[in-house]
Amino acid sequence: MKLNKTTQKIDNNVCKALTIACEDFLHEIDGFNWLTHRANYTNFPASLVVTCIFDIDAEVIAAKENKLDDVLRDVIQKQLLKVGIVLKNVRHNVHLDSEESCLREHNGQWPERLKLRVNKQKPTKSSHFRR
Repeated sequence: MKLNKTTQKIDNNVCKALTIACEDFLHEIDGFNWLTHRANYTNFPASLVVTCIFDIDAEVIAAKENKLDDVLRDVIQKQLLKVGIVLKNVRHNVHLDSEESCLREHNGQWPERLKLRVNKQKPTKSSHFRR
């Protein structure tokens, strides 16, 4: 979907912030693979959903046990704040997932898996950041 100029600028800022966070995670968080975001810009930033993807379920579990999910959320929140985006409750906006779960539950179809977490109103924009 084509976004208007203002919405495109917001999305570009989200992408910049998440790219910086993703690069940090690739070097610092074992098992972290990539991240993606989706948003309904008619209800932004409440509708922003960032999904941090690990390779396997065990890495997601280990990250949560070691409180690395809090680290991920903190870094994402700080990067978004630098571009003027304030999240009320980052726990509602940032989730962890794995390639293994997507493969098992959605035959590896990330678009299908991710749309479950986003309100279906338009306009919705999605971006993916991979190694």
